[in-house]
Amino acid sequence: MCRQGSLGSHRRPKSSMEKTTASSCSKAATSSSPTKSQFWTSGPTWRRAALNTLRCLAGCTVGDFSAMWYLQAFHPAIGMEAIMVISMAAGISSSMLLETALLRFGRDRLPWVAAAKTAGGMSIISMVTMELAENTVDYHLTGGLVQFDSPAFWAAAVLSVSTGFIAPLPYNYLRLRKYSKACH
Repeated sequence: MCRQGSLGSHRRPKSSMEKTTASSCSKAATSSSPTKSQFWTSGPTWRRAALNTLRCLAGCTVGDFSAMWYLQAFHPAIGMEAIMVISMAAGISSSMLLETALLRFGRDRLPWVAAAKTAGGMSIISMVTMELAENTVDYHLTGGLVQFDSPAFWAAAVLSVSTGFIAPLPYNYLRLRKYSKACH
């Protein structure tokens, strides 16, 4: 049976029988085209894509909002555009660090270099999409200003984080469904 979205194949070397099974399983998992509606119906793949997106969202949001708050509080002369760009870079960096640590210490137990390459290779487009979506909504609703005492700020934060989750989710599903390497 094929299982989408797991990186468990990195745990140990596969026997030749397992390689043959994994190869045929991988072909079966990817035989459906993204242009066909059945491609988008895998519940396990949606769940794994949502988990991966949530992990990315946690890292991006912590780095992004922390940098935005810090720069506005201690370096307001920088200007909002520069603050937003620096905050996005901080969000991507913190997400890469979190995902690398999760791949290293989580169920996948990848070596550091493999964990970093996997985090970067699987996540960079997702993270950029997430950051752009979050910051576009945030800037449109609040002007990018962090105001912890404002209910409007918190409502905008919830909306921007929700948008940051939804924007890359189909891409993450597509990547898992089309290029998954794990079959059990």
